[in-house]
Amino acid sequence: MDDSDLIRDVASGDKRAMRALYLRYNNAVYAFAVSRCGNEELASDCVHDTMLDVWRTADRFAGKSSVKTWLFSIARNKLVDAIRRRSKVSYVEKVPEVEDSAPNPEAAAIAAAEKAQLHACLQKLSETHLSAVRLAFLEDMTYPEIAEVEAVPLGTIKTRIFHAKQALMRCLENSLRR
Repeated sequence: MDDSDLIRDVASGDKRAMRALYLRYNNAVYAFAVSRCGNEELASDCVHDTMLDVWRTADRFAGKSSVKTWLFSIARNKLVDAIRRRSKVSYVEKVPEVEDSAPNPEAAAIAAAEKAQLHACLQKLSETHLSAVRLAFLEDMTYPEIAEVEAVPLGTIKTRIFHAKQALMRCLENSLRR
């Protein structure tokens, strides 16, 4: 089923469609929320609140944007509301490393160093730049979709991604010179 069919079925009260939609997007919404707030508990709450809102309001989905864009917009709004309620954001100091499955030790060592450099450079980006990069390159969203999710003009998203890529290139070049 495509996303539109799932939303139509969710709007009619189909719990299986809601489960399918949840399974399709919960990890992506969680990763988006964590990248915005750096708090795993808050991100988990955001996923729950987003999916609950989708269940309650699926009949109001107008189809003016993709389901994915609509879903991420809801998540962003839920996260902003939660942050306002908590009135503080805690940031994660370290992100757990994922085991690299490279075939030989030298390639694994090089890949790990590059990954660590990229991760370090990503952590230096502002919240708005990191969010735009995540949505564009990890969630494969178009710039107009990102603008809708972030509730900012399209030009702002283009500028954020341009500056984020420039900052990443400078950071990675500096780490290579060391």
